[in-house]
Amino acid sequence: MSIRHILFDLDGTLLPMVQDEFVRFYMPLLAKAYMEKGVPIDPKTFIGSVWAGYEAMVKNDGSRTNREAFWSYIDRELPTSAEESERIALSFYGDAFNQAVCTTRPAPVADQIVKAAREKGLETYLATNPVFPRCATLNRIRWAGLDAEDFRVITTYEDCVYCKPNPKYFQAILDQFDLDPSECLMVGNDVEEDLSIRSLGVKTYLVTDTMENKKNLPVESEYVGTLAELLDFVKLL
Repeated sequence: MSIRHILFDLDGTLLPMVQDEFVRFYMPLLAKAYMEKGVPIDPKTFIGSVWAGYEAMVKNDGSRTNREAFWSYIDRELPTSAEESERIALSFYGDAFNQAVCTTRPAPVADQIVKAAREKGLETYLATNPVFPRCATLNRIRWAGLDAEDFRVITTYEDCVYCKPNPKYFQAILDQFDLDPSECLMVGNDVEEDLSIRSLGVKTYLVTDTMENKKNLPVESEYVGTLAELLDFVKLL
């Protein structure tokens, strides 16, 4: 095995969390941010619209950025312009969003894993599902105790035109850096989203600490283990 490149998921992987707990906590805070700016919304309806905007990103066909897919949908749902809506959202993600760290379980081993990979001469990439603005992703990187500078790329909704589990999301990273799939390893916790890269010939390591498998799909991964075991695995590469 000659692994030269490791793609890491963030939420639930390098930043241990239960996704549903995280979302249930921060979504009402996002709705509150809009109401505090005087936008007349019903919180429940608003959260439903945000979820639908998320689905618009997941279904993105590559013709526009995920940011454009999200806001073009939300623009029809909110009683304010997309520009003003995004300003409110970015202000939230830069500030009040940080309260959601309480729903995560940061583990020092995450940074140790990335540092160990880099010490071995491996290239590291943060292949987090690009459904958040960059400022929100940088905050979650900070919660996890990671250094953003350790990653050749950090995928966010501003730059990407596909989402997980679409293999085209992963293909775009491989193409951007001219990576040989046989020299890559994807590390993630979501059976549907992260293991879809296997269709491109990339091996996977499924992290079990907070594994997600909502559709009860068959687990097909070359490697399976905890974050602690992943650290030992990386040191042996």
